[in-house]
Amino acid sequence: MSECVDVLVVGAGISGIGAVYHLQTRAPDRSYAILEARGDLGGTWDLFRYPGIRSDSDMYTLGFAFKPWTNAKAIADGPSILAYLRETAAEYGIDRHIRYRHRAVAAAWSSADATWTVTIERGEARERSEIRCNFLYMCSGYYDYAKGYAPDFPGSDRFAGRIVHPQFWPEDLDYASKRVVVIGSGATAVTLVPEMAKTAAHVTMLQRSPTYVVSRPSEDALANWLRAKLPAKTAYGLTRWKNVLLGQFFFGRARKYPAKAKQRLLGWVREHLGPDYDVDRHFTPRYNPWDQRLCLVPDADLFTAIKAGDASVVTDTVDSFTETGIRLTSGEEVPADIIVTATGLEMQLMSGIALSVDGTAIDPVRSMNYKGMMLSDVPNLALSFGYTNASWTLKADLTSGYVCRLLNAMRARGMRQVTPRLRDDDVEPVDFLDFSSGYVRRAMDRFPKQGSKAPWKLHQNYTRDLMALKFGSVDDDAMEFSNPVPKGQAAA
Repeated sequence: MSECVDVLVVGAGISGIGAVYHLQTRAPDRSYAILEARGDLGGTWDLFRYPGIRSDSDMYTLGFAFKPWTNAKAIADGPSILAYLRETAAEYGIDRHIRYRHRAVAAAWSSADATWTVTIERGEARERSEIRCNFLYMCSGYYDYAKGYAPDFPGSDRFAGRIVHPQFWPEDLDYASKRVVVIGSGATAVTLVPEMAKTAAHVTMLQRSPTYVVSRPSEDALANWLRAKLPAKTAYGLTRWKNVLLGQFFFGRARKYPAKAKQRLLGWVREHLGPDYDVDRHFTPRYNPWDQRLCLVPDADLFTAIKAGDASVVTDTVDSFTETGIRLTSGEEVPADIIVTATGLEMQLMSGIALSVDGTAIDPVRSMNYKGMMLSDVPNLALSFGYTNASWTLKADLTSGYVCRLLNAMRARGMRQVTPRLRDDDVEPVDFLDFSSGYVRRAMDRFPKQGSKAPWKLHQNYTRDLMALKFGSVDDDAMEFSNPVPKGQAAA
């Protein structure tokens, strides 16, 4: 007989660590295990090792509500975030429950047993085993850890230098005094360019089209002042709410008044780069603010590198790679010793795990997403998926709290199964994410749909979700509690 736990958490990154904290505090009588496919915890913050890796959200909202962020920098570097996650996992005894190099590849639900049987591949040999659970909580992020998005650039085999994707940064890469071209204009590119420019001969950011960028101090002066005057948890809580409300305010205003938001954002760029810089060509996107995520430039480091002549921006398309660089559609050639393809991620739902319910294969694409965390007609399964317009952890925390509420409601009612059912014929399917970013658009045909109204609609609004998920009822017309505990058997 395979091992059985009440809750199986898949993923030991920021979502999984937060999930287990909630289980330990809100459903402490449940047994659990954590599966992690990689050899260490941390998820994103352990995987990505490229120069300058950092958060693009402030740590007062990306950090956990229960674990104050006490570093001076609000926009933190990757190693500091990883250290914070390791400290949290050790402090709460979470790290002792993580099973490393355990990859969940399939999960089969049995209504008769009210259990998921999860197939696992262990270690490099991919030895197979199974573990059973009553509730499966997928905290494995939203992108493919095994591959990044890399377009097939013509002539790339001719390039005499080195081609690197940020997701797989080589430890031995020496770019000092080298000419570097970073292809891309997103968060990874605007992080890499100023960091590499510190020692490279020159760094060129080659972009097909611009992204909105905004400078922000890496330190939160008010947060640091509060921390000096108040207990750590109080100061952290006040700063967290300040940043949540300000973020929601600016997002709402940008969506309501896009022309004014655009003017303001571009005005800030002009203030940094001066009146002679071609902001219209290099920093003016073809979309409205927050149709894609804004790129954060802490302490104006990108603008500083450009003004110093250590970095430059070229807006054009790639015709082909050459032996010595990149030929552009315009005919210009950009010389390079190293090319970094910061071209994005490959999104993947729940690490590509194969699902079945009572012997029938489940295609998540045909499902409807319930409250941003469950799939229609799929019992006892939740997935952690954060916000696109705010810090990931804000939604992950709310999801974990709601999962605990469902677990406790099942136990109180003597039920073993909870399943969202789409019974409202007026609900229309809508894309899972309302975002125009390339990595999102490429993946939406592989994701479930959200609905046109609650509880199937994603609002991307923390205060609204807080009221619904933390304080709202777990009962609605969609949620079905079923499968009573057999007489004489303890509730799950």
